[in-house]
Amino acid sequence: MTASDKLAEIYAKRFDKQGHESRERIWRLLCRRFFDRRMETEGSVLELGCGHCEFINNIDVRTRYAVDLNPDSERVVHADVIFRRTPADQLAFLDDNSIDRIFTSNFLEHLHDKRACDRVLTEALRVLKPGGHFIALGPNIRYVFDQYWDFYDHYLPLSHVSLAEGLEINGFEVIENIPRFLPYSMQSKLPTADVLIIVYLRMRLLWPLVGKQFLITARKP
Repeated sequence: MTASDKLAEIYAKRFDKQGHESRERIWRLLCRRFFDRRMETEGSVLELGCGHCEFINNIDVRTRYAVDLNPDSERVVHADVIFRRTPADQLAFLDDNSIDRIFTSNFLEHLHDKRACDRVLTEALRVLKPGGHFIALGPNIRYVFDQYWDFYDHYLPLSHVSLAEGLEINGFEVIENIPRFLPYSMQSKLPTADVLIIVYLRMRLLWPLVGKQFLITARKP
């Protein structure tokens, strides 16, 4: 079994059909109510580690790219998204200074070490336009240390502090750092009705009470 096949098997077991449908609904709402306004609508966006494509299929941007090693990604990505089955540190299909936004969610923790993370950030810096944004969402080890290693494919522990430092070391300028944004997992027992998500996104005072994932935005100078 190849590494890609193992990756597909892990996620097939982790998320059933009902889980995928719930994630799709939640991400559609997150894009419309939060992430759309952080994009360049008439520009471009690249998602690193797109998984089952809940973000890239729903974000309102004219030109959309996505990369992942999971063979299932190619089966679910929308036809108007340009998909490549390639590692996130190998983006040769994209020119230098060509992308307005890069987004990644719950991906960096799957990299094997800091050197691998450096390679991803270096390649991200290359393809971003000057002034372009790198937006990273992920579990904050500071707040999920007791659950972080429950996933077999978690390797790299990151906090909002360590990732911000890594971004700066690799040439980015951090312009927003939210230590607590979303809950750790969409499979938690917290209610996920649309109206509750909308209220949560509007009331930032709630984020420190529930959020265990950081949201960091860094700019290419």
